[in-house]
Order: sequence, then C-alpha cells, then structure tokens
Amino acid sequence: MVDVVDLSAPRQHPLRATLRRLMHHRLFLLGLFLFGIVAIVAMLAPIIAPLDPNKLAMRNKFRPPSADFVFGTDNFGRSLWSRVVWGAQLSMFIGFSVVVINAVFGTAIGAAAGYFRKLDNALMRVNDALMAFPAVLLAIAVTAVLGPSVNDVIIALGIVYTPRTARIVRSSVIVLREMEYVQAAVAAGAGHWRILRHHILPNAMAPLIVQLSFLFAYAVLTEATLSFLGVGAVPPTPTWGNIMAEGRQYMLDAPWIITIPGAALMITVLGLNLLGDGLRDVLDPRLRIQS
Repeated sequence: MVDVVDLSAPRQHPLRATLRRLMHHRLFLLGLFLFGIVAIVAMLAPIIAPLDPNKLAMRNKFRPPSADFVFGTDNFGRSLWSRVVWGAQLSMFIGFSVVVINAVFGTAIGAAAGYFRKLDNALMRVNDALMAFPAVLLAIAVTAVLGPSVNDVIIALGIVYTPRTARIVRSSVIVLREMEYVQAAVAAGAGHWRILRHHILPNAMAPLIVQLSFLFAYAVLTEATLSFLGVGAVPPTPTWGNIMAEGRQYMLDAPWIITIPGAALMITVLGLNLLGDGLRDVLDPRLRIQS
C-alpha cells in the first residue's frame, strides 16, 4: 500500500516552525526566563530602584538584608538593591553594545574574508594575532591604553570578540559561496554585493545568532572581571564587578555585599548560555539531522 501525501496541505512558514521548536525546548525556555528577569529589572531600574545608588549614608552601613533594605547596605551605607539593579542596567547596556559591534564589524570582516579570496589571508592573519591573546588579558591591555570608562570597556570588548565572530561568519561564507544557487547567481551576472546580501548572508545568520547569544554572556562576564580588577568602569559607578571588588574585604562581616551581585552575574550568564544552547540545538541543521 502506498501512502498518499497531500500536496495541497499548506506548508508551515520556516520562521514559525523555528519559533515552535524553540517554545518546546526546555533549556531555551529556562534561559529565556532567567535572562528575561534580569532584562526586565534592568529596564525598570528607575522605577523599582528610585534611590540614588551612590548616595552615602554612613549611619546605615553594613545593614543586613531586611524589610527596610532588601539587599542590605555596603560599607558606605549605600543601598545594595539600588546598586545591583542599576548595575544590571549597565551590564545589559554593555553586553548589547558589544553584540551590536560584533554583529556589524564581525560580519563585515568575516564576509569579506570568506567571499573575496584575495582578502582572506591578510584579514585572517590579523584575526589570528588577536585571538592568540586570552580575552581578559587583551581586554586589560586595551583598557589600559584607552582608559577606564564604560565607553572604553565597550570598545575594548568589541576589539577582543570581533575576531571570533568574524571567523565564524567566514567559515559559513566559504561553504555558502560554493553552493549551486550562488554559482548560478554569479553566472547570471549578479554583483558581489547583491550575492552577499541576498544569497549568502541570510543563510549565514543561524551560526551568527548563536555566536552573538554566547557573546553577550562573555561580554557581561568579562566586564565584571575588568571592573573587579579595577580596569573597568570607574567607581563609584554601580557595576557588579565594582560592587564585588569593594565587598571582598568584608566577606566575613558582610557577605551579602559580594554574594548578591555574584548571584546576579551567575543568573545572567547562565540564562544567556542556556539561550545559546537552545538556539544552537534548533538552528544548527546538523544537530537536527542527527536527532
């Protein structure tokens, strides 16, 4: 008996099918929930944390978490709730800015290296030189040259992670430029920009999106590391790294100063990594074939 396939049945839109698979992916949903909490807190910072995060009140210093001070106070009597919430907003801003820089420059460099063979060797050797340094050490070196500020940290992290994004885009473009539909476009006389824009880059988006989701987590974690080491945003700017750096000498007397921002950092990075894992599982065609 031969099964009859109903060709008249409407095909599901690829985007809708992808969203449906994501909504059934448990790790993705958990990551979305964790990251969503942090993102909502960051967006509502002026409403839910109206107190000035830098306002000193020495009479309230080292207050433990209570009804009056949800997260307690630090060594200067500042509300830890306000500092952690405003630190979340700054972390989201830095992470998003680094992702945008990588999406623009990493894609441009990777596409140029992968599509134009004459540019490949020169661009990738510069990439390899930058990737030879550990990310944190290179970020420290760049911030030491530019200076410790939020904008300089964003530039430093953009320089550090753009080569990694460019290499991933380049790998996808090298494969796609040999596909039959691209060769057909070349034979039809399509220009390089049209081929890249309409035929190659749209099909290279899946690995790029996965990379950018992980990159967001790397940027948040590296920024906290730089601030903790004293080469990030200048105190008293409320960043999670600055808060933990100030609280490390009071770990025994006031452990909440370092544990609460550390927990916020952990939740953010965990949520973003789970998001990236879910996106990779759904968007990577090789994993879909294996499953």
